[in-house]
Amino acid sequence: MHNDELMQVFKKFKSDSEIFHDLMRFKVRELLLVATIFDAFSLEQDGLLAEKIFGEYFSLNLTSAPRISSVTSGDEAIEMLEKRKFDLVVVLSRLSRADTINCGQRIRERWPDLPVLLLLNDNTDLEALDTRSDLWLHYDNVFVWNGNSEIFLAMIKYIEDRRNADKDTAIAQVRIILLVEDSIRYYSRYLPHLYSELIRQTTKLVEEELQEETKKVLRMRCRPKIILATSYEEAMQQYEHFEDYLLCVISDVKYKKDGVLDDKAGLKLAKKLKELSPDLPVLLQSSEPEIESAANRLGAAFVHKESQFLSKRLSKFFYRNLGFGDFVFRNAHGQEITRARTMSDFRNCLRIVPAESIEYHASRNNFSTWLLARGEVQIAKVVSRIHVAEFDEVESLRDFLINMGNWVFRMKTRGKVISFDKSFIGDNRHHICKLAEGAIGGKGRGIAFMNYLLYNSSMLESVSDIVIRIPETFIIGVDEFTNFITTNDLADFVSSERDYATIKRRFVESRLSEKILNRLRIVLQKVTYPLAVRSSGVLEDSVSHSMSGLYETFFVPNNHPDSEVRLRQLEEAIKLVYASVYSKEAREYFDAINYNIEEEKMAVVIQQIVGRKHGHNFYPLISGVGQSYNYYPFSYIQPEDGVGMLVLGLGRNVVGGERSFRFCPTYPQLEILTPEELVKNSQRRFTVLDLEKNTVDLFNGEDATLVKHDISVADADGTLQEVASTWNHLDQRLEVGTDTRGPRVINFANILQYESMPLARTIKHILNVSEEALETPVEIEFAVDVDADNLDKPVFYLLQLKHMLRESEDYNIDKASIDRSKLMLYADSGMGNGRIDEISDIVWIDPDLFDKSQTEEMAREVEAFNLELKESGRRYILLGPGRWGTRDRWLGIPVTWPQTSFAKVIVEYSLEGFRVDASMGSHFFHNVTTMGIGYFSVRQDSGEGFIDWNWLRSQPVIKRQKYFTHTRLPHKLGVVMDGRQGIFLVYQNIEDSIVLESGEVEIDHAYGSFT
Repeated sequence: MHNDELMQVFKKFKSDSEIFHDLMRFKVRELLLVATIFDAFSLEQDGLLAEKIFGEYFSLNLTSAPRISSVTSGDEAIEMLEKRKFDLVVVLSRLSRADTINCGQRIRERWPDLPVLLLLNDNTDLEALDTRSDLWLHYDNVFVWNGNSEIFLAMIKYIEDRRNADKDTAIAQVRIILLVEDSIRYYSRYLPHLYSELIRQTTKLVEEELQEETKKVLRMRCRPKIILATSYEEAMQQYEHFEDYLLCVISDVKYKKDGVLDDKAGLKLAKKLKELSPDLPVLLQSSEPEIESAANRLGAAFVHKESQFLSKRLSKFFYRNLGFGDFVFRNAHGQEITRARTMSDFRNCLRIVPAESIEYHASRNNFSTWLLARGEVQIAKVVSRIHVAEFDEVESLRDFLINMGNWVFRMKTRGKVISFDKSFIGDNRHHICKLAEGAIGGKGRGIAFMNYLLYNSSMLESVSDIVIRIPETFIIGVDEFTNFITTNDLADFVSSERDYATIKRRFVESRLSEKILNRLRIVLQKVTYPLAVRSSGVLEDSVSHSMSGLYETFFVPNNHPDSEVRLRQLEEAIKLVYASVYSKEAREYFDAINYNIEEEKMAVVIQQIVGRKHGHNFYPLISGVGQSYNYYPFSYIQPEDGVGMLVLGLGRNVVGGERSFRFCPTYPQLEILTPEELVKNSQRRFTVLDLEKNTVDLFNGEDATLVKHDISVADADGTLQEVASTWNHLDQRLEVGTDTRGPRVINFANILQYESMPLARTIKHILNVSEEALETPVEIEFAVDVDADNLDKPVFYLLQLKHMLRESEDYNIDKASIDRSKLMLYADSGMGNGRIDEISDIVWIDPDLFDKSQTEEMAREVEAFNLELKESGRRYILLGPGRWGTRDRWLGIPVTWPQTSFAKVIVEYSLEGFRVDASMGSHFFHNVTTMGIGYFSVRQDSGEGFIDWNWLRSQPVIKRQKYFTHTRLPHKLGVVMDGRQGIFLVYQNIEDSIVLESGEVEIDHAYGSFT
């Protein structure tokens, strides 16, 4: 997938809202008010006019209130217009003020396309207006102000609607409300009521939507437009122009017809419109009560013009007739059958109402009206063009409506993060459900991005014979975390308390909001599979800070027969994820990156655990990590060819730095280790979720529900056959599968060597697409299982996407100029570029003292040295054998990142009989890379790598523990790194360190400036 296709995917992501972006292209953002000095003073003192207009916009949830500029004369208006662009001019004046009144003519002559309105400031001027017919040539319309600030909102919206109506109806079939009224006094009073009610009703509908707040704002642009006509002929002209889009007609009764005032013009108009469009809602208004009976005979509604309940009656009319209320399904006689409040209700009702009801509403275009009021533009467009006669039977029409509704819903939500709706739980894996508002955090962003890319691009079709998907996912936005901290009075507590057990206990005893508990209860009614409750901090998985493994993840069996027990377990897991923000490790990490921990906000990802049940064990066939950049390439492999790590069972073995199978997705058949080395270093144990632990105390830690088994258990389950080979002692070779006797070696040969499933191609494809999209090397976490949903293909589940960091610039070392006699250390594998000139301290373990059974004690020694050096502000080099940061103490020293947080360079070295691959997929590895720490791997038994132990043993010792020694030199060491060539050097003295070909470069961390 190339960049142009990614851009098309992004454009598709925007297309749902782009149609709303294209609406209301003309907006009044700059308004020029021309008024006399006294009127301007009266309006503008203390910002009165601006406050009133802003107040009207704010009370109606409208955005972008216009800026008001005022001048006091026609000359000033012309001068201002020459300097700045304005969208609307309002001239406020009495008719007797010739200068300001004539201002309209002068503006029209200079700027003929600029809308200009005349606002009379007294009703007494209306009588004299009949003698000033010339004013209509210079002004777009005339209004009268009686001190009600709503008139300014009405004038602005009136002009915007006039300018936008043609384009908006063509683009999105936006509906038109035709108002027929010739009384300036009355439409000046009535339009504000009409606009206020229309905007409130539209806002109410939009707030019910499963949309982000920005899209809700854009949806407001889809509200009906109001067009004003002042005579019978003009009304009919507007009807013919907007016939396909008319929502209703609101008409006075008395106005001109055929050039003369007609007392019954409104009734005649209603009669004509009902003949042309029998189902078009018409509302007649008059100050004469006797008109009501005539209106009723025509099938029109009626409202008294002087009624003190005018707004209420308008609201009632909108709610019942214009699609703003419930959709009331009626039979052929117009009697109510049932009603739908939401789109979900509407889809369900379509399935059960009688055929006559479908025919009744389809023939009257009721469906499209109701749908359009809710901004369902695309589906409303199709429905409005449907005629009952086009279908052989009504049931075919019903099926069409249901299928189209389902299709549109799937397309709208496909790959999206949608707001909570109980009807969407458990029935769709194409979207992510958001259970609480607020940001979704770093992990949530990665999952959401991959989900959208999956379902809105060619990624799904790019690799055959495998299904790619995201596990069903729910996200609790950070607003719930903020509310949890506030309502439980935890802010001061976490600020002062440092004991993590005490913090966890207080969090568990605190209360989540009733809203989120009710939503979780609804989720658990439909979701009975095991769940992973994962952190998603807003700073987590960012480009500059990985925070991998910093927060806790809990695996919940979710299989207790009592749903309330399941809810309590899920609630406890969420609270403990929240509490992990304030763990010792998290605090030390934030100290290291100079952030206040209060800046972190926690979202929570609740995700289906991938796998199948095997007795009381639950696990996937394969879990793994894929990286688009390989820091430790081998043979002819290039760094850009990437690397993958696979394990049987849950992925804790990979991210914990335990035994896994390493391979190259580009060349999956290339074997990294010899068969003998594979036998020795193969995965021996695998992690499962114990389904028997359905009552568990998660307070005991992340592993409370997990169990590690010997791989013989998987052999008995029948899952080993696909992923293992067997060592043949007689022939001294590996045989694919488990059909023969012998030691099992998990090397995924059947999959990688013989491609029983296209796993390597899938990983490579996803890495390539993700790297191009993020414009940085990436890592994915995934799980693979077979027989999921009884599919005949294996299913590849994407669990996480995050950035990897690598050096942004290349520093070149002239290898020929290296004087090895002056080196303390040479490594041909590692990460980092540039040089570090600040180090005099080394914390190291002598190979002769290493005992792999005592690695946990060694980790405690490292932690103590790290704390001492941190307190004294001295960075250091850390040297140790095996794999740093592993959870398997037999593979290396099981430190956590905070225990080594002040090291500037970390070196892992091999020993005879103790060679372990680097910690590439582990959380520890990620935190090292994102913190800009040099990381070297010295393979003393192969390659060019070495450590000068004799020199190191002769240096001054500050402190010696049972295993580790702290050495401090009287001078600085010279650390030089060339990540591209794979040359990593530590000089015994900085004065002997080489100069890079690109010029001597000093940097304050190991990676230069990151992208």
